[in-house]
Amino acid sequence: MWGRRFSPANRFFQGYSQRGKLRLPAVSYTLPLLSILIPVYNEEEFIRAVLDRVLAAPLPSTGHAQDRELIVVDDGSTDGTPEAVQDYMRDRPEAPIRLLRHGRNQGKGAAVRTALEQATGEFTIIQDGDLEYDPREYGKLLHPLLAGDADVVYGSRFVVAGERRVLYFWHAFANRLLTTICNIFADLNLTDIETCYKVFRTPLIQSIPIRSNRFGIEPEITVKLAKRQARIYEVPISYHGRTYEEGKKIGFSDAVAAVGVLLRAWVSGDTYKEEGPEILHVLSGANRFNRWMADVVSPYLGQSVLELGAGMGNLSRLLSPRRRRYVATDIDVEHIARLRFRLQHRPNLETAICDLMRPEHFEPFRSQMDSVVCLNVVEHIEDDLLGLRNIYSALRPGGKAIVLVPQGQGVYGTLDVALGHFRRYSKSELESKMKECGFRVERVLEFNRVTYPGWYFNGRILRKRTFSRFQLSVFDWMVPLWRRIDRLLPWPPTSVIGVGVRD
Repeated sequence: MWGRRFSPANRFFQGYSQRGKLRLPAVSYTLPLLSILIPVYNEEEFIRAVLDRVLAAPLPSTGHAQDRELIVVDDGSTDGTPEAVQDYMRDRPEAPIRLLRHGRNQGKGAAVRTALEQATGEFTIIQDGDLEYDPREYGKLLHPLLAGDADVVYGSRFVVAGERRVLYFWHAFANRLLTTICNIFADLNLTDIETCYKVFRTPLIQSIPIRSNRFGIEPEITVKLAKRQARIYEVPISYHGRTYEEGKKIGFSDAVAAVGVLLRAWVSGDTYKEEGPEILHVLSGANRFNRWMADVVSPYLGQSVLELGAGMGNLSRLLSPRRRRYVATDIDVEHIARLRFRLQHRPNLETAICDLMRPEHFEPFRSQMDSVVCLNVVEHIEDDLLGLRNIYSALRPGGKAIVLVPQGQGVYGTLDVALGHFRRYSKSELESKMKECGFRVERVLEFNRVTYPGWYFNGRILRKRTFSRFQLSVFDWMVPLWRRIDRLLPWPPTSVIGVGVRD
């Protein structure tokens, strides 16, 4: 959302981009750090050896001594596991290890969730607290991420390109069956969803709500990543599995529970921790409505366009065709990542981190752009005059700004709060503020009367904080009708659009 500040894990991504590739600014920055999450339960026998191997594992060279952090979560062990970790930390005080403890056993999902809250690296990998997986393969797992090709990498035990201990047929069969069921619902073609080795871009996985406490975390994460349209890669890994006598295995009840978790994740819209991005995700499916908005603003666009607050690219994919240069910007790294994935085939598209409140972010565009599109953004910032002046600075003489804002402070409600709106505007207020910032206001358009009563009812009466997917799908299906009758409706519009010219 606009006005949100970057977390430490996002600093690596701050910078402008060219042709969809992020370009770092010429300032110092933190080199990639790998967060290694180690959930453990009754692993006293193995944990010291695991820590030795994780610390000794070769990583792709970054030229930075502190290239990893280990976050160990003891999930209520009843043996000496936490004491063994504490002894190890005393023996090796230079090792970047943190130990977190659960008072009682809650499950792998709960332990991973606790560890994720503490992760500060650019990338995060899950490492089991036994000796079944080989940390020497971290480099192989990280390669697609470091190359910028992937958001997530799964290490598959069934794409054989290394050593694999031959064990139980029925255990492997159940794993493949669960993977197949997950693939059907997630529309993927993974070979191993139950693998421990999963590597993520940290901001991505930290933005996904993880509800499962036990082994259901594996299908839950997979389905939610698919819904987020994350770029998932698989690489083959070695596997040195233990027998039932040697260690814990996922049982039949865990597999049944995992299917239940999978179905809940598939049915629910629970894919973002924050309400604002979740609403944007829902709106990404409103294709007819997005086309309506694009058709209203596109006649005012030139050949070089700067879009502010592009989000996930709902409007970018409709406005960017036939432009010489189209720069889609946002302040949310995850929005930019998803936008790039959706529009990677557009050679004229660039992406950039650009905050409407920071004049320095507009320097690369100063007096260059034919058009600036700013749809549902200005209401998200406290100093809207500063934002409008920054928009003005990006335009060449004769260039146009198309600014869409919500109309009617009287309908301001919980939906506005969830979206991070500071205010709603009147037609005259938008016009006067644009003039104050130097624009010649060519016209102010009224847009989308049809949703005005619904916005009031949902935000002021029902006090909802998100959109009903069913309501939105019905509304979107009927957009051809709404477009015909919208100007005839007797009540005010939901939005107003100011078209301002830099003379």
